[in-house]
Amino acid sequence: MIELINSTGIYFWIIVLVAMIFLEATTVSLTTIWFATGALFALIVCALGGSVALQWAVFALSSVLLLVVLRPFTKNVLKVKKQSTNADRIIDQKAIVIETIDNSKETGQVKLMGQFWSARSLDNQIIEEGSEVIVRSISGVKAIVQLCNDVQVCNK
Repeated sequence: MIELINSTGIYFWIIVLVAMIFLEATTVSLTTIWFATGALFALIVCALGGSVALQWAVFALSSVLLLVVLRPFTKNVLKVKKQSTNADRIIDQKAIVIETIDNSKETGQVKLMGQFWSARSLDNQIIEEGSEVIVRSISGVKAIVQLCNDVQVCNK
């Protein structure tokens, strides 16, 4: 009878282990990996003949302990650092519209720092050619701009 319980327990912990690894692989949040490790420890206890209560205690304690102790460390070590590009330098720069910006027609171009950029309006208004704008952000390869009709907008 004990062999049947232990073999069922082994299958149970293998399923929990695989499920936690699958969840971690799909979320990549460094959370369920610690529960997968706890399931591995519980699987070992089960294979050595430990009681069901001991298996659950090992699973719970090891999972929580690993989560609390190692997760903050691994999050810092594996943190992806934002790589800024040269394009970031155009943010908050003034530009001149050289092609009317119309978001609905997906048209518009500005010139700044000697370069031509496709542009879209921040607030979806049509901005006529020759207008002065300020770049507020970049979306893909497009400059998101705001009309400089107000001195305060362009002096920020």
